[in-house]
Amino acid sequence: MEVVAAVREAMLAQHVILVSVDGLRPNLYRDEHWPAPVLHELAGRGAIALAVRSVFPALTYPAHATIATGALPARHGVVNNEPFEPVAPSGRWIWDASAIRVPTLWDAVRAAGGTTATISWPVTVGARVDWNVPDVWLARDPASIAPIRAATTPAGLFEELEREATGRLTDATFSIDSLGREDAVGAIAAYLFEQHRPTLMLVHIIGLDHVRHRLGRDNPKARRAVAAADRALARIVETVERLDLTDQTTFVVTGDHGSVDVHTALLPNVWLRDAGLVPAQPTDEGWRAYFHASGGSAFCRVQADPAHNAGETLAGVRTMLSALPPGVRSLFRIVDRAELDELGADPPAAFALAAHAGVVFSSDRDGPSVQAAHGAGHGYHPAMHDMMTGFIAAGAGVRAGAVVPLLPLEHIAPFVATLLGLDLADVDGTLLPGLLWTKPEVAPSRRP
Repeated sequence: MEVVAAVREAMLAQHVILVSVDGLRPNLYRDEHWPAPVLHELAGRGAIALAVRSVFPALTYPAHATIATGALPARHGVVNNEPFEPVAPSGRWIWDASAIRVPTLWDAVRAAGGTTATISWPVTVGARVDWNVPDVWLARDPASIAPIRAATTPAGLFEELEREATGRLTDATFSIDSLGREDAVGAIAAYLFEQHRPTLMLVHIIGLDHVRHRLGRDNPKARRAVAAADRALARIVETVERLDLTDQTTFVVTGDHGSVDVHTALLPNVWLRDAGLVPAQPTDEGWRAYFHASGGSAFCRVQADPAHNAGETLAGVRTMLSALPPGVRSLFRIVDRAELDELGADPPAAFALAAHAGVVFSSDRDGPSVQAAHGAGHGYHPAMHDMMTGFIAAGAGVRAGAVVPLLPLEHIAPFVATLLGLDLADVDGTLLPGLLWTKPEVAPSRRP
């Protein structure tokens, strides 16, 4: 009880609602052209970042694990969307919370005696969360919501949400292909907040990124996706207002990465195959090198075999890359292990390839090594301008009018932890105290 009392004494907010809009870019809240009145309102009365630097690779699952922990992928353990499977890729993603190797925000809230809720947040299957509707699907049938229903906890919660908040959810209405899904996510979040008042609620809104993958970054349907995301956020904001908890609640809205239109795909494992560095049908004992592709990047891992040590294999891969036609070689750069260490990326990788804008990598081993691509992608080096995502904080404890030119993604968890008076250990990020307002008796200045 002493720990709980001390936490409450240190809290700047009683509740934090952390919303991730997948693929959020800062222009969505800085440009009135976009149909996002709630984002514009929160940005106008809160603190913002002009840009947020993602992680490497700039992908959904590594980024969300960083948002939830304040640690970079090398330490939190979620280094990619998909597990490293060089022999027989399963199509699974890294869904289970057990993959996260450092304390999370929901762990810290539980330790302090608070409660948590998560809706569609990545890497939360089996998480110690009080009300958890995780992000998960069947590899053979991604449209099926049966895995979400089965993994939702506590038992019976999914059915309660259908009965009290959303109506019956189906593969069609709750699929990633349906922007109506955002309305259900907003309804779920609003219902859980009204019924349980969680200390921390994490909400992931995914439709915008999915639409851009299919149709390109600035396609006409992207405006509809932005409006749907804003509508979900509006549902939550209005619930907080109706409950008269605005002065006790902080909204933090962020994203995981940006996006860029793509035109070309490279298949580096085809290069390895053609150079004789991998067999046509690799086995657990038979692969020597493999590129784990991640959209705009590909991470090379090597292993020793009885005939070759890892150093010889790595030298062979480097020679193979140097021998590529100059036009192909000009489409990417090599990121050495020292730079990967600085970025906190994929410790087992010997090096990575970072594509130039418009180029993506595929892990496939068959077909031409240079192919056409379409839509929008991400997974690039986080320094790329188009990979920047966004950040808004508004409400209790926030210094209205604060502007951060560039906010590293790993700084968000320490900010949330400070708002809630939590002890979040083992972080790579740091608190930016200029985002906090600690003297409520003095009216904060507003950004012009």
